[in-house]
Amino acid sequence: QVQLVESGGGLVQPGGSLRLSCTASGSIFRIETMGWYRQAAGEQRELVAVVPRGGNADYVDSVKGRFTISRDSAKNTVYLQMNSLKPEDTAVYYCNVRIIPRGALLDYPYWGQGTQVIVSS
Repeated sequence: QVQLVESGGGLVQPGGSLRLSCTASGSIFRIETMGWYRQAAGEQRELVAVVPRGGNADYVDSVKGRFTISRDSAKNTVYLQMNSLKPEDTAVYYCNVRIIPRGALLDYPYWGQGTQVIVSS
């Protein structure tokens, strides 16, 4: 079994910063792509940032220059550093990690439980 646990959301004023974390644990052979999605109220879930194993990060245009995704392979953790936050960044943020479980041949997508980010004065 594989679990993802997120942390780091909260309430922040416009222009502020937050850092989200997502740690994978359990029966893991290898972690492939790690990413963050978000879903605002009444909206569809959208991809925010993604970083493949050994590859370059990519971002949705609306967060480029403000958000930074990084991963720590030793800790099985992906981070999302969010700076210069805007009210339109308000959403529930979910990590999504593609993992090859021990004994498996393919990778599967796993989701975190979601963490609320509210940007408001």
